[in-house]
Amino acid sequence: MKRLSFIMYVYPEKVEEYIKQHDQLWPEMKEALKEHGASNYSIFLEKETSRLFAYLEIESEERWQQMASTSINQKWWEAMDPLMETNEDKSPVTTPLEEVFHLD
Repeated sequence: MKRLSFIMYVYPEKVEEYIKQHDQLWPEMKEALKEHGASNYSIFLEKETSRLFAYLEIESEERWQQMASTSINQKWWEAMDPLMETNEDKSPVTTPLEEVFHLD
């Protein structure tokens, strides 16, 4: 199991919509995440800056990387595009974080 964390950026005026979309996360998106080895996935909001901190555990890098090319993931990125900073392919702009400490 590998732990990943990264920062994303939601537009301040879109925070409520972003939260609503995740409260109603599509069942097929949940299933695809699990199929691609994701578990223990959480996203936290820093309200003052609208930065999002994401944490998840994956079974393998290769399997996780395949998630990006699935049709459900592409559809999700399309839905999130108006709510957050995204790249040209509509994937979220992310800042990967390096793990410096872990306690089991």
